[in-house]
Amino acid sequence: MELIDFLQVFIDESKEHLQACNEHLIKLEKDPENIAVINEIFRSVHTLKGMAATMEYGDLTNLTHQLENLLDAIRDGRIGVTKAVLDGLFFGVDELDLILQSIITGGNGTRNISDALQRLMELEKNPERTEQKKENGYQYSPNTEPHSIHEIVYDPLEITIIQQAMEQGSRVFEIMITLAQDCLLKAARVALIFHTLEKLGEIIKSVPSFDQLEEEQFDLTFTITFSTKSTSESIYQHLINISEVENAELNSLPIINPNWNQERLDGIVKNPQEVGSLEPFATFTAIPAINKTIRVQIERLDTLMNLFQEFVIHRGRLEQISRELDHPELRESVDGMAVLSSQMQSVLLNMRMLPISTVFNRFPRMIRQLARELNKQISIEIIGAETELERSVVDEIGDSLIHILRNCVDHGIEYPDIRKTLGKPTEGKITLKAFHSGNHVFIEVSDDGGGINREKVIQSAITKGLLAENDEQGLSDQEVYDLLFMSGFSTSSEISNISGRGVGLDVAKYTIESLGGTLTINSQLGRGTVFLIKLPLTLSIQSVLLTKIQSEIYAIPISFIIETVIKKQEEVMSIEGQKSISFRDKTIPLVYLQELLEVPGGAYEEDSLKIVMVQIGNKTIAFVVDSFIGHQEVVLKPLGNYLPPIRGISGAAVLGDGQLALIVDCHTLI
Repeated sequence: MELIDFLQVFIDESKEHLQACNEHLIKLEKDPENIAVINEIFRSVHTLKGMAATMEYGDLTNLTHQLENLLDAIRDGRIGVTKAVLDGLFFGVDELDLILQSIITGGNGTRNISDALQRLMELEKNPERTEQKKENGYQYSPNTEPHSIHEIVYDPLEITIIQQAMEQGSRVFEIMITLAQDCLLKAARVALIFHTLEKLGEIIKSVPSFDQLEEEQFDLTFTITFSTKSTSESIYQHLINISEVENAELNSLPIINPNWNQERLDGIVKNPQEVGSLEPFATFTAIPAINKTIRVQIERLDTLMNLFQEFVIHRGRLEQISRELDHPELRESVDGMAVLSSQMQSVLLNMRMLPISTVFNRFPRMIRQLARELNKQISIEIIGAETELERSVVDEIGDSLIHILRNCVDHGIEYPDIRKTLGKPTEGKITLKAFHSGNHVFIEVSDDGGGINREKVIQSAITKGLLAENDEQGLSDQEVYDLLFMSGFSTSSEISNISGRGVGLDVAKYTIESLGGTLTINSQLGRGTVFLIKLPLTLSIQSVLLTKIQSEIYAIPISFIIETVIKKQEEVMSIEGQKSISFRDKTIPLVYLQELLEVPGGAYEEDSLKIVMVQIGNKTIAFVVDSFIGHQEVVLKPLGNYLPPIRGISGAAVLGDGQLALIVDCHTLI
């Protein structure tokens, strides 16, 4: 296989390691003496270096190597984690990300990294860093904590396998294998070792397990229990001839009994000659159990979902036939199929769900950078990052959250001297929280800053011509806050890299509402502001109200509907040429969906109007339809390339009886 065949795997894993570096650097900034965090950063950089070298990306390899040197100097106690060192580490990770981005966009991964290398080398060699480390009380030492000896313990089945192998004339060895220090792809080397041994005999057990070895969740040493009829010399030669295998020690196991585990661990074996050589054993660090995963292209999941929906259509047809024939066995079989398909649908949806941490994890680094640019002190707390959302929602929500967080940093959190005067901690706090409630996910962005000044917002809106001078009378707080979402609105007098152009919150609100969600603001002057986002769990499956217009079926998403009502024709009034109705002491515009969607057919002539009340944000409209069919969950499918974009239609759904229902795009229509 060519290296290009591994490119996507390389990109995916590199993104994960760079994200891990950023997260751990944020932790290191708060706790400079945490050697465990330094080791985690070193491990990610080292793995990235190995992958880059394998893929023959020279600049990426050289830069990660120099980062390794700097991190190694920190681990050895030669330099301390000063502000300059942290800035250098952040800078180096940023350069790695830029190189990776060029690879993602089809580049060859080359970049002028001479300045970055020079900066990292100067940080590593400057002896003043060591003195500063001692003055600040930072004291580091190499990670020399002794590992505990890991004795292999066999379960009853493994003991039986060992005994049977010996009865059939095989010898059983515990083989301690040590890889070279500069081994780049440990998992590939492990696979080659296993492949070699499987030709010579049978592998009974490995410590760590093969899954952990495959995920490189070990240092350089591991142990394999192996039965064979080959000689120990032959096994040794096969192993030592494998590239990057530094050493292999074979220990022959004796005939063991079911109590051998305890005897061995307690050290009370009566006859040392019976047990053979028990030392040395491999040294391991306890590793938590990990989930075994596989990367799957999202297009394959989409294809699988589409095929499943075709299956559902045929299932619906079978259900209809079984009802018509009234055959008990057929009906029983179809009912069982319905249960299984429901379970399959749930599994498929879960496969498309992603934790919102994939979006949240990039924000601590962004907040740190923005705070430094503005000379503010800000921390961020993330709660509920494990909350899951459908992939398409996760992909869209990131930019909106960036706009909201930038608003909190620039407009919400005060400068340290102002906070001190107000009796607040000099460090402001932003909280990013996600949680489930029903079929929705809520994301809450809050800060403990100065809150929203109502009068300042009103005056800014009047100055920019977004509000007439006399219109501010009687505005509620929520209506004033809604002014922040108007295009072109800003309370900043100067344009900066962070804000001032009047774009941001309006874009965030539009994006969130286009996803079927809502964005609201609550604020207390002097105490802070809360942005609350409400989103549907998934865009692929939607709860809809099926309605009929002429002979066609239209589906209106339930998330936009506040109520369905029936009104008499005489209750309709006309205000400045716009038909309207009175609803809960408010005047609501009335629109015939048939006219809006240009559905062919005769005009609506019934005495009673079937009305669907739809609301997005603070806007409400009354849609008139011919009839209500009922509530149903449907799978949203795009119209594809066969049809041009249709105004007011976001997609289609195939119903159980094979009919097609068009999904009404309420956001666009309103």
